[in-house]
Amino acid sequence: MENILELRQISKTFPKSNFTLDNLSFSLPYGSIGGFVGENGAGKTTTIGCILNTVKKDSGMVKLFGREMLDTDTDIREKIGVVYDGNNFPDFWTAKHLSRIMAGLYTQWDNALFRQYLEQFHLIPEQKIRNYSRGMTMKLAVATALSHRPQLLILDEATSGLDPVIRDEMLDVFLDFVQDERHSIFLSSHITSDLEKVADYITFLHNGRLLMTVSKNDLVYHYAVMRCKESQFLALDPVDVIAYRKRDFQIDVLVSDREAVCRKYKDVVVDHVSIDEMMLLLVKGEQL
Repeated sequence: MENILELRQISKTFPKSNFTLDNLSFSLPYGSIGGFVGENGAGKTTTIGCILNTVKKDSGMVKLFGREMLDTDTDIREKIGVVYDGNNFPDFWTAKHLSRIMAGLYTQWDNALFRQYLEQFHLIPEQKIRNYSRGMTMKLAVATALSHRPQLLILDEATSGLDPVIRDEMLDVFLDFVQDERHSIFLSSHITSDLEKVADYITFLHNGRLLMTVSKNDLVYHYAVMRCKESQFLALDPVDVIAYRKRDFQIDVLVSDREAVCRKYKDVVVDHVSIDEMMLLLVKGEQL
């Protein structure tokens, strides 16, 4: 499957903070949504900066639409829509003013589409952005990112701080966007329930290191957590254990083949694993 985004051995060190993004390699196919998860300070925003060339990487290669993007590659930048957490635009602007600015920046800016999104999101074009709620501000940013008709949306915590109704509305917009198989979304989020609803792939990051990338299908149908007593845990084959964590009188064990462990260990409780629990076991757990 062809990839819209590909990172190969990306590294970036910040000597003052003693933080290193360490040889990240992962990809995102066309027509899919990739979730990007990790604790605060894991390096998610730095990774996005490396993808967009706003952070100068030390080594490695990023390919967008099959090409490396240089500062002069405005044709590639036009194909990317970006939404950051927080204020994306000056608060004294209005949506109407914003539209005029964007029309001068993007050759494919579609003002009719922008007005359509403003109406859909119940945003008043003449209202100053400083008077928007958090949800309205994020809706405006998403509307702007979509209205120059990109192929790749990059969203850095775009749904954080939004109420469940607005988040659900945004997720519907994202799912509609990827109905076109030429489109993809790379979505960094702490709200893992959102990713469980829409993401096709989940990439786990911890302290600048890639833990793993899994498909949603594998997460739902193959990965699982075994709830073991100590005697059951001691009888496990180490090859079946990805990570484990002791909790009171129970040991939780992350495994990658639910059906196989159910056949092999008939008396052990085996549960589906959420993104949150998987992240916790990968970060806080131990290995045999």
